[in-house]
Amino acid sequence: MDEYRKLTTQEKALRINLSRAIYGSFAEIGAGQEVAANFFKVGGASGTVAKTMSAYDMKFSDAIYGVGDRYVCEERLIRMLDHEYVLLPERLPHRIETTRFFAFADTVEVLNYDRTNQGHGWMGLRFQLTPQSEPNDCVLHLKMHDNDPLQQQYALGIVGVNMLYSCMFLNNPEEILMSLIDGLTARRIEIDMFRLNGPDFKHVDNRLMALKLVKNGLTKAAMFGPDGNVMQPSDELYKKNVLVLRGRFRPPTHVNVDMLLASRRHFKHESDVDRSNIVLISELTLNDLSPDGKIDERDFLHRADILCSLGQNVLISNYFEYYRLVEYLSKITRGKKIGITMGIFALQKVFEEKTYENLRGGILECFASLFGTNVKLYIYPAWQNNELFTLKNFEQTLPPNLKNLFRFLMDNNKLEEIQEANVKNLHIISDNVLAMIKKGEPGWEKFVPHKVEEAIKNFGLFDYPKEQATNQVSVGG
Repeated sequence: MDEYRKLTTQEKALRINLSRAIYGSFAEIGAGQEVAANFFKVGGASGTVAKTMSAYDMKFSDAIYGVGDRYVCEERLIRMLDHEYVLLPERLPHRIETTRFFAFADTVEVLNYDRTNQGHGWMGLRFQLTPQSEPNDCVLHLKMHDNDPLQQQYALGIVGVNMLYSCMFLNNPEEILMSLIDGLTARRIEIDMFRLNGPDFKHVDNRLMALKLVKNGLTKAAMFGPDGNVMQPSDELYKKNVLVLRGRFRPPTHVNVDMLLASRRHFKHESDVDRSNIVLISELTLNDLSPDGKIDERDFLHRADILCSLGQNVLISNYFEYYRLVEYLSKITRGKKIGITMGIFALQKVFEEKTYENLRGGILECFASLFGTNVKLYIYPAWQNNELFTLKNFEQTLPPNLKNLFRFLMDNNKLEEIQEANVKNLHIISDNVLAMIKKGEPGWEKFVPHKVEEAIKNFGLFDYPKEQATNQVSVGG
């Protein structure tokens, strides 16, 4: 890893050019041909470049890659890769036995003249690691944060060279991921979706790569769906009504499921919520994944497996404060209703003024975002001192200077108590359930949904005793 990190963009491009076995095409739309240009500038490009093109006009693009409603999207990128890659062995049959073919493509929107848009784009590489082998795909979505379109184009060119170099010369998926921003910083380029798949990367779990994006600071949030496939948050949540439940889900219990389902019943009855446009999200923060400062990747995958089995979309974020999460989602949902489901004790922490000491506007600055337009919190009760702790008695726990603020939020329909909560399950504590699972103690099954029980037993999740897991599998057939 140290060796390739010492190489500049120009050195990487030159090494590829001088490697006669690597040969392919570049198709770039929307930001010039900045990636291909790097290979021409260093010399020896004839050893690498079979073709470069930029179908900039929409009619030309449609004629080549097929008609589409959008041009800066993953679907268009995949069409470009499909079209360009198949041409290589078709037109260069004499090179099939000795050449590692590749097709590079990107479709990008850079900063416009008035600087009113977010520069972003899709980038992909279809490539062989050995001649005559089935190809692999590396696909990513990036945001460009430079405040100058020319600088955005330069940055795009660097990422493209990094992608081709790392996929051709590196074997470790995390090294490939981290090398993408060599010569750049996360302030200039943000990568919020990354997927690596193919015959040479069958061992790669892209949910884990999504975690690494956030963990390594390449983005603040990454997402995957119930099928385990990584998703680009802006695409999936654009103008959607989003309902979020944050938790550790270690493991998900009846309480977690009831929180989400009960709050959804409230959410879908809001006058400004389109029932057909609701997206439910289970959010895991880095803080919830690393209480001791270290992330156990195996433990993360156990949680991911179970949440996927429950049909959940999963968001991994580095937004410890709720108001930062809302700020992030609001930019995507574009005025659509956002619901945040939280327990009453979590709401207590939201009202702790010391949390906002580093903000110039203190708690009011935070609340301006957290309780902004079209945002509402749904509060789940808890037992406290043998009494049900709800919004009705929450105000009594607040210091005098915050009571009017709480009343203002209640009067303006920013807080709502979840009325149909199943209080019979409030005694369930996930840490206690986890301890029972690890020890193999009987009885934990009644605290979790049946699908969670099945997943834990069938796959030995959360250190469920292997002999018991094996017995469960054999008994189940």
